Amino acid sequence: MKITKYPQSCLLIETKGKKILVDPGNLKYKEEYFDIWNNVDIILVTHKHPDHCNAEVLEKINSNIKIYSTKEVQDEYKNLNINIVKENDILKLEDITIEVVHAVHGYQPLLRGNEVNENVGYIINDGENRLYTTSDTICFKNDYKADILCIPVTGHGVTMSSFEAALYAKDVGATLTILIHMDNPAFPPDFNYIKEMFEKYEVEYTILENEETIEIE
Repeated sequence: MKITKYPQSCLLIETKGKKILVDPGNLKYKEEYFDIWNNVDIILVTHKHPDHCNAEVLEKINSNIKIYSTKEVQDEYKNLNINIVKENDILKLEDITIEVVHAVHGYQPLLRGNEVNENVGYIINDGENRLYTTSDTICFKNDYKADILCIPVTGHGVTMSSFEAALYAKDVGATLTILIHMDNPAFPPDFNYIKEMFEKYEVEYTILENEETIEIE
């Protein structure tokens, strides 16, 4: 499994000869991303916020590329052709299984009028690795398991902080945690707190630069 990080929470997951793009947003978007994003098999969007769903770009991609997301995303971006999913749905991409899982987008007053009411995460299972990308979510009780966890830690009422995220990673059983959603200057990460919490709870983590790739055996 090969994982390439793009701005904010965007990930390109390549495995079993397939390319899965998650949350291609508008934050720090570059024109050179288009050819890459336009050459994938499917696109998964977790929720409606534009840093996760660059509708202007997605309107231009190859119509053969299926986009999966919630009804709320379809209602927000009526020009997109969304294949609507909901929690507990299972998607199949040949030998790859994608589970649509629960997520709870946090709220704080700056989001008034732009609240997220439908939010999902995705667990991508290629038979060798399970990668779980959580979306922007606060902590919640669950029994999800994954080898690789991709999770925001910026807090600010919108996502988990490093404290909850480190504990969440332990519950999930992740052997590697990739920190995402760190490119918005309105919600800056606290790198000292990240280091403190993840070391305290003995959770291995990495922060990828945008356009950096990591390969998982």
